[in-house]
Amino acid sequence: MADVTDVNRGNAGANLPTLRGHNAALVLDLLRTAGEGGISRLELAERTGLTPQAVSKITARLRTEGMAAEAGRRASTGGKPRTVLRLVPSAAHAVGLHLDRDELTAVLVDLAGTPVAVRRVPLDLGTGAERVIEAAAVQVDAVRADAVRAVRADAVRAVRADAVRGEAVGPGAVRDEAVRGEARRVGGGAVGGVRVDSVRTGAGAGFGGPHGVAGPHGVGGPHGVGELLGVGELLGVGVAMPGPLDHTTGVPRRVTGFPQWDGFPLREALAARLQLPVVLDKDTNAAALGLALRGPGDSFAYLHLGTGLGAGLVLGGTLHRGARTGAGEFGHQVIQLDGPLCECGNRGCIEALCLAAVARGDLAEAARVLGAGAANLVGLLDIDRVLLGGRTIAAHEECFVRGVAAAVAERARGAGISVAAAEGGAHPVAEGAAQLVLAPVFRHRRSAELG
Repeated sequence: MADVTDVNRGNAGANLPTLRGHNAALVLDLLRTAGEGGISRLELAERTGLTPQAVSKITARLRTEGMAAEAGRRASTGGKPRTVLRLVPSAAHAVGLHLDRDELTAVLVDLAGTPVAVRRVPLDLGTGAERVIEAAAVQVDAVRADAVRAVRADAVRAVRADAVRGEAVGPGAVRDEAVRGEARRVGGGAVGGVRVDSVRTGAGAGFGGPHGVAGPHGVGGPHGVGELLGVGELLGVGVAMPGPLDHTTGVPRRVTGFPQWDGFPLREALAARLQLPVVLDKDTNAAALGLALRGPGDSFAYLHLGTGLGAGLVLGGTLHRGARTGAGEFGHQVIQLDGPLCECGNRGCIEALCLAAVARGDLAEAARVLGAGAANLVGLLDIDRVLLGGRTIAAHEECFVRGVAAAVAERARGAGISVAAAEGGAHPVAEGAAQLVLAPVFRHRRSAELG
């Protein structure tokens, strides 16, 4: 596996507490891709090129930190059975925020990228930076608190299940008061039963700290119930919003329709409010990153049609941002010189034409316009696939896939270009934003040169 560069080079999110050396990241990524079935130390050594001794040291440290655990043993083909290790997804989490023009989505995901908690609330991106930052902070706290409540509920169910099976339940082994109370009620103080271990405490570790679930919008005690319930470390917050913006400095530029964001240090301001590392990128880049990390390593364009229209470009399995991080401003291709005025100031942009067709209910025309732009990308970049996403696409998926595919087949030179709705999570932009934080932890090949 080739060496890779940091996904967040030049970004505050690069300083992640779980980011270790390159070799440890290789091991972590193999544990992640192995899933629940796990992988042996010998296989880790073979696939990474590391010595067995180096692998043993790395996995021992990961187990001590709670990042890895035994997943059983495999039958021997000679010698003693091999111990299999797996990633512990709950050991750490990341939050992804999608700041759309009219809606905020917050997703908490575990190390495996699986959503644990989701919040969606109305948002006016033009209401002012201070209000948007506060709304974002409230939702970060809310998904953290939701995760704690879910883990507590699971722990209570486990205590009750032990009691039903006749197993002893010991409140002394449980650190959280609510779960301990349930253990006391059903177990009478017997020794044994459910144990919920504590994890690191302090700002930015666990779900405690000054702005965690124990903070102004939280639900915990002085150290945050997440620490007592073993919910895991919060690595940081990824933020995705409409562009253009500068990913390396974390500063929005003249966001289409919201020029007041131009030059505002959003990443710094939100990091100061949350006391956590923050990464900022365009909404389409975040979604494309999430798709690339799950995909086959090919070249594709992700076209996002919602309140606006943009693209995320993945070339050879690598997210392409451009020299000034401005690549993918797909919606502002001019395809009709005397067309309607767009909010960007030009006339006849794909975004203006497409949104106007959607507004008057002419979805076939909207798909045709979108397809014309997609065909331009296919011809220009020689990409393998076109993936469609966003609220408008989701509401009329079949119509847009059919219309865009027809336009690409008619206009683009070359056959076999795949056009499909983007698969993945229900909130691809927010989940992709969380991957802005997680990708450098694993440093696998797909995150090469993403910075």
